[in-house]
Amino acid sequence: TLGAMGRPMPGYAVVLLDPATGALLEGVAEGEICLDLSVHHLGLMGDYFDAPDLTAEATRGGFYHTGDIASRDERGYFTYVGRADDVFKASDYKISPFELENALMLHPAVSECAVVPSPDPVRGAAPKAYVTLAAGHGADPETAASVFAHCREHLNGYQLVRILEFTDHLPKTISSKVRRVELRQAEAARVASGDVTGQFFYRDFR
Repeated sequence: TLGAMGRPMPGYAVVLLDPATGALLEGVAEGEICLDLSVHHLGLMGDYFDAPDLTAEATRGGFYHTGDIASRDERGYFTYVGRADDVFKASDYKISPFELENALMLHPAVSECAVVPSPDPVRGAAPKAYVTLAAGHGADPETAASVFAHCREHLNGYQLVRILEFTDHLPKTISSKVRRVELRQAEAARVASGDVTGQFFYRDFR
């Protein structure tokens, strides 16, 4: 299956659990990737060193919780969706930042990007993209209009990026992973303050 991670290796009891309820999901589904601990997994650590609370949290309910969300198709292939704490709901639709970022990266003006939820009184949350620009592109309405138009072509209606903010850099961990938690906090603070400086809104480009 194009874009899939593949199927579980023999000897590994890989299951999907509902991240909200912990219920086991059968067949075609989307949920958290977990390992059934009633089966011995040779490549799985025994516990977190000197951290029983972390071990208990990761192995709750008889499953090892990876924190990764994936979908499983009718042939048993798993496709990565995103981290459990990064996935959010907008108008009751589940949004994977990973999927939106992949679409955004196809635009020639986008060098890097990160999608986070922006608090919204109607939708609950709206997808916002922080974008660092490629050389030769300006942080202006023309570029924003082009990026919004690109999103309309490559994403479903419920996935559309509603807010754009161009930035010189994205906060990252020492291993170069984007710190979405920092961006989520910054966006929540911006919305609470009512500051719209540097924000481009999809509603203004329809």
